[in-house]
Amino acid sequence: METAFIKTPLGIAKITGDLEGISVISVSDEGTISTTIPEVLLEPIAQLQDYFEGKRTDFTFKLNPSGTEFQQKVWAALLEIPFGKTMSYLELSKKLGDVKAIRAVASANGKNPLWIVVPCHRVIGTDGSLTGYAGGLWRKKWLLEHENPTKQQVLFNGL
Repeated sequence: METAFIKTPLGIAKITGDLEGISVISVSDEGTISTTIPEVLLEPIAQLQDYFEGKRTDFTFKLNPSGTEFQQKVWAALLEIPFGKTMSYLELSKKLGDVKAIRAVASANGKNPLWIVVPCHRVIGTDGSLTGYAGGLWRKKWLLEHENPTKQQVLFNGL
């Protein structure tokens, strides 16, 4: 496994992976930025940088997250949420075939090891609220605004 740390608008991102794919992407407030990047991480890092620069809406590098069969199923469903869109935990549970599994779905969502790429930040409360995000709600808010910037409208022109 190779690891690199890069600077992002959300903090220091840790990217871990090998030829089998990327297994971890997380962000924290601390860390030392890597001075050299392992070759296997060059493309994933380039794609992440493009995402943060607004040049990319999806990722094409190979993923290899470690998790239970249920977690893998939830993470696969997260990959189907389009860029710039959100889905509630309830909708996600229904999509997975069991509305009663909402807590298990939320738990699996919270254990997603591939932040940003597997878009757990696109899952919100049924009432539209920003609920739960391992990296902090401010990061979730930033990601959602980055993916769907609201254009300010002039309501009272000339008044």
